[in-house]
Amino acid sequence: MSLRLLGLGSAFPPWSIDQARAAEIVSDWLPFDPERMRRLRALYRRAGVERRHSVLLEDAEGGQRFFGPAQPDGRGPGTRARMEVYEREAGPLAARAGRAALAQADLAGPEVTHLVTVSCTGFQAPGVDAALIGALELPPTVARTHVGFMGCHGAFNGLRVAAAFAGADPRARVLVCAVELPTVHFYYGWDAGKVVANALFADGAAAAVGRAPEDGEAGPTLVASGSCLFPDSLEDMTWIVGDHGFEMSLSSRVPDLIGANLRPWLERWLGEHGCALADVASWAVHPGGPRILDAVGGALDLPPAATRVSREVLEQRGNMSSPTVLVILERLREAGMKTPCVALGFGPGLVAEALLLR
Repeated sequence: MSLRLLGLGSAFPPWSIDQARAAEIVSDWLPFDPERMRRLRALYRRAGVERRHSVLLEDAEGGQRFFGPAQPDGRGPGTRARMEVYEREAGPLAARAGRAALAQADLAGPEVTHLVTVSCTGFQAPGVDAALIGALELPPTVARTHVGFMGCHGAFNGLRVAAAFAGADPRARVLVCAVELPTVHFYYGWDAGKVVANALFADGAAAAVGRAPEDGEAGPTLVASGSCLFPDSLEDMTWIVGDHGFEMSLSSRVPDLIGANLRPWLERWLGEHGCALADVASWAVHPGGPRILDAVGGALDLPPAATRVSREVLEQRGNMSSPTVLVILERLREAGMKTPCVALGFGPGLVAEALLLR
């Protein structure tokens, strides 16, 4: 496996909201009793998020075209109405990220041979891939692959696919584009795990452009990827299609599962690629939430500085699901990323995914 990263780019909806304001709006919408309202506000405060972007906002002051308060039955809009928002907003947002990555790679749209799209928050055909072909002037013959419904670690799999294409053909120029609109799936009922998801998730897109490395070439290169399904964890993180949007569940056991399983697997995997934990110079850890970052840091004995960029992205952008790790890699690269670099993410399963860059 080998994929030279030529360009990274990200894009966010033009509208964002302060976390305290978001908690106020949600409190006005939902007919919870005072104790649940207290718990809801506390969950929003402890989410590690200060500001988030959403396609459902109209301005930075919190004016909204949200779906609105809960309906008389206590539910939100149906999945069809939510998908209409996804169909309208996902393509243009993905195109902005793709355009930025291509510009950094100094690559024109017609030069792209392979397109890998990643998304778990919407279904549409023709989909985001078709929108990107038009918006970025990609050739109509571009080979398209979609990585769907894998959750926060979807971009890891997108990059794995891109590396396979690059390894099979040195002429390949691969664009990977991840776009997610989790706020479209706001949950209107009371479920602690789902309320946590409401407090964490945000909308965004990110893209990467890569090809096979050339002899003597410097720059971040993906050299290995790994995946591990933790035992006895299938119910601890789930993402299902419901009648009123897609429903995320997050168990309180997730940090403990990471603490018990991550290090033994990661040490073995790194060893297979001639690397030890102590050799890793930088970390791109998907910020599923502050407790997940704490669990990773504790399991791997990482100093706070190792996850600083991950926490900053969570604080400033929220958890955008699959694009988030690409945003973190973009930030690290801008800061002169040291290698070896390990990217880590977690998704439904509970699955851990890793990338090794040199």
